[in-house]
Parts: sequence; structure tokens; C-alpha cells
Amino acid sequence: MKNFRKKILVFLLIAFVSANVTSQNTESNVTESDKKIEKKKKKKKGRKKKAKLPKIDLSHWKVTLPVANEKGRPYEIEPPEILNFAKMDIAKPYMYIDSTKGAIVFHAMPTDSKTRNTKYTRSELREQMVPGDNNTNWTFKQGGTMKGKLAMEEVTRDSDGKYHRVIIMQIHGRLTNEQRDLIGEDDNNAPPILKIYWDKGKIRVKTKILKNLNASDTEILHEDAWDDDEGFNFKQEVGFKKFTLEVRVLDGKMLIVLNNTEYKSYESIHIKKWGVFENYFKAGNYFQSRDEGAFAKVKFYELEVSH
Repeated sequence: MKNFRKKILVFLLIAFVSANVTSQNTESNVTESDKKIEKKKKKKKGRKKKAKLPKIDLSHWKVTLPVANEKGRPYEIEPPEILNFAKMDIAKPYMYIDSTKGAIVFHAMPTDSKTRNTKYTRSELREQMVPGDNNTNWTFKQGGTMKGKLAMEEVTRDSDGKYHRVIIMQIHGRLTNEQRDLIGEDDNNAPPILKIYWDKGKIRVKTKILKNLNASDTEILHEDAWDDDEGFNFKQEVGFKKFTLEVRVLDGKMLIVLNNTEYKSYESIHIKKWGVFENYFKAGNYFQSRDEGAFAKVKFYELEVSH
């Protein structure tokens, strides 16, 4: 009987010690788990979202803004000053970085600050092959490529409820100083051979055609020698989503690519004749309305040019 009681007491003692150790281990595990959760919470609270920057090198671009300088002309920022545009008060309302999206936003609206030969205003980049110099440009024989990733962020509607149009990319023609003097012009302006529009959520392309194919090389230097073609609309709708555009230029040929899936090629006598001009790329927001209160914001995530 005594041995039986001893066995019972030993069994109860072992059970008590085992339960106590288990309880301590459980408490220890819970405590460690709580600590880990607390650390994770602290990390999340202390973690800030990293600022995203656009993949755009502005060292070979100048920008024209929809605000006048002291001479009443559109304000321009050239390299190297344009590299610091984000800190320039005059640029902030019209060209600024969206660090949450990693894009440069180009904001334009009707103002009194218009460039020559147009009634519209712009917040738009102009290529400069030599930084700070407008006189060094390229011909179709030399060729070039412009690639961009962009999106329409916001745009107003007209009185009919239709979105206002915006030119988002261009190839602009330019007279050399010799050509300018030859035809008696007072500036180097020539027509744009290419205009790419964001038009009611779709991409529309316009180019130039000669009115008279028998015009001489001197006669075709005049702006009124050229007319607009009928235009071309890409099938897919980009709306307000991100999309890519690529413009490739070769001697006598021009190719526009949308989202690497749709193509429009220009290879005609008009393009070959255009070879007489110099050219430069443009990209941004050339707003096509004078409606009161109208505006547009275009985001560029990437922009690259090569020759």
C-alpha cells in the first residue's frame, strides 16, 4: 500500500513539472511571436515609399512653357538649366515630376504665351542635338528614332462633350540659314512633317504632302507648298492608360509604332521630297484648344532619342 502511494505521488509530481515546463515554453513562444509581429509593424510604419523617377535624360532637350518671359515670348529652359527644372518656380505649374508614378507631367492650357505661327500653347520638349543650340539638326538621310512611354493623365472636354485634342509627339521641319535667305524668310521655321495626336482616347497621325509634285527644290522650301494629308487613326484605344510610341526615320521612310503591335508606314514621293529639310523631334503637351478653362496633363515615363 505504501509503495502504491509513493508511485501515485511520483506520478503527480512528474505531471506537475511537465505541465509547468510546457506552460513556460508556451508563454515564451507567444512572447517571441508577439515580438516578431511588433517588429514587423514597426518596420511597416517606418518604411516610406521610394520616390520613382522618370527614365528621361533632358540634357539634349529644351522646353517651351505656356507662360511669357520678360519680352512677352514663351518662356524656354535650355540645357543645362533644364536638368534642375523640378526646383524652378516658373516651371513647377507646367512641368513637374510625379514621383508616385515615375513620370514628368506636362501641363498646358490656353494663355497669351503663344509661339510664332500658332494660336495654341504648349508645355513641350524640343530636341537639341547640341545642348543649347537650335542650329544643329538632322535630315531624313541621317535618320533618327524617338521612343516614348506615356499616358494622358487628364484632359477637359469641349462644349459638345468631346475631349480636347493634344499633340504628344512631332517631327518639325527647319530651314537652314542658307535656305531661309534663299527664299527671303525672316526665320528658320518649316512645317512639321509629323504630328501625333491623342484624339478622343485614340492615336491619330498627320503628315504633309506636296501640293505640286513638280515643284522645284527651291519652291518646296515655302510652307505654302505643303498641305495636310487625310490623317491616319490607329485601331486600338489607349484612353488614359500607359502606352508606348516609337517613331523611326530613314531616308525616304517614316514608321510609327504603337504599343509594338500596330504600325503605320510612310514611304512615298512626298517623304522623299521632304529630305531637303532639316528636322528635330518634339514631345510633350501641345494643347489644341483655346476654350476658356480648358487644359490637359500628359505624363511621360520614358523618352529616348537616337541618331
